[in-house]
Amino acid sequence: MPRNLPLNETTFTLARITGLLLTPEKVERAVQLLAEGVRDAFPGCSGAGVSLVDEQGALSSVGSTDTVVVNADAAQYDLGQGPCLHSWESQRTVLVNDAGTDDRWPLWSKAAMDLSIKSVISAPLVVASRCLGSLKVYAPQPGAFDGTAARSLEKFAVPAATLLDHIQGPDTPRRFTDVVTAALYGRDTTHRAQGILMQRHGFSPDRALEELMHLSRSSKQSVVSVSAEILKMCAQQEPVGPAWQ
Repeated sequence: MPRNLPLNETTFTLARITGLLLTPEKVERAVQLLAEGVRDAFPGCSGAGVSLVDEQGALSSVGSTDTVVVNADAAQYDLGQGPCLHSWESQRTVLVNDAGTDDRWPLWSKAAMDLSIKSVISAPLVVASRCLGSLKVYAPQPGAFDGTAARSLEKFAVPAATLLDHIQGPDTPRRFTDVVTAALYGRDTTHRAQGILMQRHGFSPDRALEELMHLSRSSKQSVVSVSAEILKMCAQQEPVGPAWQ
C-alpha cells in the first residue's frame, strides 16, 4: 500500500515545479518532476504520468516516469478507451483494482495485462470546473491501491492542477488535437467492428473482442486499423471473420 505523502515532500516537489515557472526550462521538465513526485509517493508502483488536455481536446504535454506508462497510455489512445481517458471525460477519479477482472474497458484491460499492469488510479486535474487532463499511477500487482490511495492522489492533483494551469499558454509546445480525435474515432470503429463479428458469427462480446485482438497481433496492425478494415470489407459485402488476414 502507498504511504501517506509527507507534507514536506509534497511541498518540496511542488516547490521545484514552481521554480521552473520562473526559468526558461521546458514545460515538459515541470511535468516530469510532478510525475516523479507522484511515483515516489507510491512505492512499488510501475510508474506515474501526467496528461494535459485543453478544452478543445488538444493534448499539450505528457510526463511519464517509465516506459510502461508510455505504453499503457499509448494503448488507451490507440483503443479509444481506458481509465485515464474516462477520468478526463468524467472529471472523476478512476480506480482499477484488477485489470484482469475489470470489464469497463475490455480491450484496454487486455493490453494492460500484456504490459503487466494490474492496478491503476487516475485522478482528473480540474481547475475552475475545467479539466486539464489526468494524473495517473500504475502498479503490477492487483489490489495495489484502495480508496485511501485514490484520495491521496486527488490531494496531490489539486495543487498540481493549479500549477499546471499556469504553465500552459499560447506557446505551450506540441498540440495533439488529432490524437484525441483519433481516440474517439477508434472507440467507435472498434465497437462497430465488434458488433459485426457478433452478428455474423454469433460471438459473445468478449469473444468478439478476443478475435479483434487476435487479428491485431497476427496482422501486426493496431486494433483500430483492423476494425476499420473489417468495416470496409463489410461495406463491400466481403466475408468477415476468423479467416480474415
